[in-house]
Amino acid sequence: MVLGGGGADGTGCELRGQDAAMDGALAALYGQGEGGRGKGGAGSGGGKRSAGLGASAPGVARWLGDIRTYFPSSVVQVMQRDAIDRLGLSAMLLEPEMLTAVEADVHLVGILLSLNKVMPETTKETARAVVRKVVEQLEKRLTARTRATLTGALDRSARISRPRHRDIDWDRTIRANLKNYLPEYRTVVPERLIGYGRAAQSVKKDVVLCIDQSGSMAASVVYASVFGAVLASMRAIDTRLVVFDTAVVDLTDQLDDPVDVLFGTQLGGGTDINRALAYCQSRISRPTETVVVLISDLYEGGIRDEMLKRVAAMKASGVQFVTLLALSDEGAPAYDRDHAAALAALGAPAFACTPDLFPEVMAAAIEKRPLPVPDTAERR
Repeated sequence: MVLGGGGADGTGCELRGQDAAMDGALAALYGQGEGGRGKGGAGSGGGKRSAGLGASAPGVARWLGDIRTYFPSSVVQVMQRDAIDRLGLSAMLLEPEMLTAVEADVHLVGILLSLNKVMPETTKETARAVVRKVVEQLEKRLTARTRATLTGALDRSARISRPRHRDIDWDRTIRANLKNYLPEYRTVVPERLIGYGRAAQSVKKDVVLCIDQSGSMAASVVYASVFGAVLASMRAIDTRLVVFDTAVVDLTDQLDDPVDVLFGTQLGGGTDINRALAYCQSRISRPTETVVVLISDLYEGGIRDEMLKRVAAMKASGVQFVTLLALSDEGAPAYDRDHAAALAALGAPAFACTPDLFPEVMAAAIEKRPLPVPDTAERR
């Protein structure tokens, strides 16, 4: 579609009706009038635009309502992010009437969390409702598959060679003993029984999620908090969730509600990975049954050599160590390549992971098999 303005912007086709309204909504954001700051987009034609979002929350709320009417949700989310970046709307998101008009997504949650400490009390409940809506959508999308994938991995990791009769895995036992088939008796003589422990007997694995809460990791913090709550709901996994910048905060006691976890974070600030790993290391009591997941872009502000020594020591003790440069759908992240290469040299490849891949990564770590590392990862 070619969008024009009042003077048709040199296209010779003046827009009317809904097309004109759509163009007005785009011009308010991307035009060269009072609201637009960018040089490109719909407002870069020959006609001068007068549309703009101005500085009032009601005006922006009306604009948000307009774009939700004219454009699909995926486009609305892009325009919202552009409005926040181009027009400085972060302060306006602190007002309740604005929040009720916004199309909620992971990126908006990140913005609200970054504004949490300066948010008026009158807005906090509305903000929590917006965050809870997004969290519930993510839980609906991710929970069932995560639980199914990890339950299977836990069962497989607990298989034993001398199982009791009721714990025999007959399918795997038969496949493993097909060479012992006796045609005259039409049966298999099992030389080796394969079984698995009963899933509800005890905690089988300890998982530590160590999450960088610097501003660039906002989407990863959201997804990791949801996954943390899912893992904590599984009786066979003892889950600990730790967030850090230059300080370290243990949010494990809030894992029953990921919204509480998210509002316990403080996006922004520096990064001290070494300090965070030192805390996590001090909480490990069963290293051979522990998976540590570090989610960070690896821009370390602490002591680099100490950080690497801690990772090496954890791996030497039997800990399964996973490094995720991002846990999001945002594509290739920015990260410290030198630190990523150093971790890879220790046998801890660093890679970005989508939420849909995360259950497979965790299943591989639990079973102590090679991780499904993308081709673009930093590896040895």
